[in-house]
Amino acid sequence: MVAVALAFDFTNGFHDAANSIATVVSTRVLPPRYAVLWAAFFNFVAFLIFKTHVANTIAKDVVLQNVLSIGVVFAGLLGAIVWNLVTYYLAIPSSSSHALVGGMAGAAVVKAGGHVLVLDGMRKIGVFIVLAPLIGLALAFIIMTAILWAGHRYRNVERLNRVFRRLQLVSAGAYSLGHGGNDAQKTMGIILALLIAAKKVSPTAGVPLWVVLCAHSAIALGTLSGGMRIVHTMGSKITRLQPVGGVSAESSAAIALFFVSSKGIPVSTTHTITGAIVGVGSTRRLSAVRWGVAGRVVWAWVLTIPGAAIVGAAVFATLRFF
Repeated sequence: MVAVALAFDFTNGFHDAANSIATVVSTRVLPPRYAVLWAAFFNFVAFLIFKTHVANTIAKDVVLQNVLSIGVVFAGLLGAIVWNLVTYYLAIPSSSSHALVGGMAGAAVVKAGGHVLVLDGMRKIGVFIVLAPLIGLALAFIIMTAILWAGHRYRNVERLNRVFRRLQLVSAGAYSLGHGGNDAQKTMGIILALLIAAKKVSPTAGVPLWVVLCAHSAIALGTLSGGMRIVHTMGSKITRLQPVGGVSAESSAAIALFFVSSKGIPVSTTHTITGAIVGVGSTRRLSAVRWGVAGRVVWAWVLTIPGAAIVGAAVFATLRFF
């Protein structure tokens, strides 16, 4: 089961690699093979910076701990993995985080009924489904507008682009830190829930160090494997990005992720960076954003928790039948 959890973490890494490298690749700051190395490195070292508040939320604030079992965790993970693979195949940047929450919730409800959901935790997660992309959008719009206003009289556009191409390495690294700090912790939370269910640790225990290292390693290896199908959607189909836009989008998303991770809120890194990219495109004109593509992404967000919950519920029902 720990191996299955790490497999989910791996799919999270390759599914969300696009979030970390799309802007760097689409602005041609780095070729794809170097971009994924850059992102994977910062995904891994994020454990040196972030505490495990998000992991504790996933383990203890989604469903009641007394309903947790190996079957529930397995069904929830499988629901999330299936949803990740389907949306990856369709090249839609959905949320691995919310797929995990949906899968666990669906399996737990089939096992014991709707009362097992921790409403305060689900409410917090639900609120940030809406707030995360809006925060990313607003920050990106403000940062991009400030940069454009400050540099509008600067004549040497080529030199300005060279400066922002270098800065984009920094902003991409910061975003990958935030991505590793939030997303790897979801797998830590699942493994902690599994250890609690198997009575290997107490219900009040923190995340063991070996779990932290394994989760960060798995997401980094997943990032190394690519995710290039979604890079095209994120980097060019929503809006066309220049280096200055890439810096604005990644910096905004990184700020948002650092804040929510410090508060223990599991958000969608995909939602956050997509909102930031839309915010950058909106500074030129509203027509610069391909709203049809953005609408497909929003529908994927809306359907992720119920879709993964249905798969998780079906898997648990099948396990119980046999």
